[in-house]
Amino acid sequence: MKILIPTAKEMNTDLPSIEATPLRPESQAVLDALALYSVSQLESFYKVSVEKAKEEFQNIQALQRKTAQHYPALKLFDGLMYRHIKRDKLNDAEQAYLENHVFITSALYGVVPALSPIAPHRLDFLMKLKVAGKTLKSHWKQTYDEAMNGEDLIFSLLSSEFETVFSKEIRGKMVTFKFMEDRGGQLKIHSTISKKARGAFLTALIENQVQTVEEARRLSFAGFTYREDLSQPQELVFVKEV
Repeated sequence: MKILIPTAKEMNTDLPSIEATPLRPESQAVLDALALYSVSQLESFYKVSVEKAKEEFQNIQALQRKTAQHYPALKLFDGLMYRHIKRDKLNDAEQAYLENHVFITSALYGVVPALSPIAPHRLDFLMKLKVAGKTLKSHWKQTYDEAMNGEDLIFSLLSSEFETVFSKEIRGKMVTFKFMEDRGGQLKIHSTISKKARGAFLTALIENQVQTVEEARRLSFAGFTYREDLSQPQELVFVKEV
């Protein structure tokens, strides 16, 4: 069983760095494409200020020169979902579960174990980078699928941006999750609810050592409980009464 989570734009580098591992060829090809951009081109590409573009240019060049600082991916990314994941003070069983089951999907690194060393960078699948004439999604599709080969059960906490990198066959194996709030009988869903709930749900998976869909259905976390009446076999819905 594998659990897939997306990357995040926010990053926290106020961490001890760890030893880097060599980039896989697919990652190096993406990096080589990015390294061709000037600061002004990156400003347009990322739609950011010139200061942010300069910072990203330095990140890219540091990766190319192999001088970039690397950090555990799960701790480097620091978006809303990540801040709701239990990342510290894990017991041995929780640490083993995290290492064996949780994987991060990246437009630069591919599908990697959650604690893999990565360097600060900015890239997602909505960006129009061409790698040897291919879109980022086309470039990664085969490698993404290979990472899930032999998996009968895949829990996806991904947005469609990342999910659609996988082939239809792999997506057919995914169990997805929807998190909603019940406000006086009105069911609400928005990105803030979803991001916080994904992190809390992953924490519940880790703490309860969940291995099956049935075990996932029984979870209660951060006020959310499973709603069978709203769920489908491949999409579990959890609702929090507010």
